[in-house]
Amino acid sequence: QVQLVESGGGSVQPGASLRVSCAASGRTLSNFGMAWFRQAPGKERAFVTGIARSGSITTHLNAAKGRFTISRDEAKNMVYLQMNSLQPEDTAVYYCASSENDYIYFSDTQYPYWGKGTLVTVSS
Repeated sequence: QVQLVESGGGSVQPGASLRVSCAASGRTLSNFGMAWFRQAPGKERAFVTGIARSGSITTHLNAAKGRFTISRDEAKNMVYLQMNSLQPEDTAVYYCASSENDYIYFSDTQYPYWGKGTLVTVSS
């Protein structure tokens, strides 16, 4: 059984950095496409960034480009999202998701495995 567990969320002030983590059991994350989505209050869940099995990275949200970085640690079987220069509009629940193949997708319907999310709140 595949389980994904996010951690590392919290409340920070604007301009701060935060790293959220995704730990997996029942699956070797580096063998599949992995992605981070986020869902802000009152909005739909949106793709933030993802890393394919090949290591190719795609970042979708314009707001995240240059500030958010996905990485993975094969030895620990974990995926991370490093977020810098956080802004109030980054407030959201952040989810990691695993696809069923090597690739990543913008649509959340392409990911059969999800964590429960970790809340990131950016406020002064």
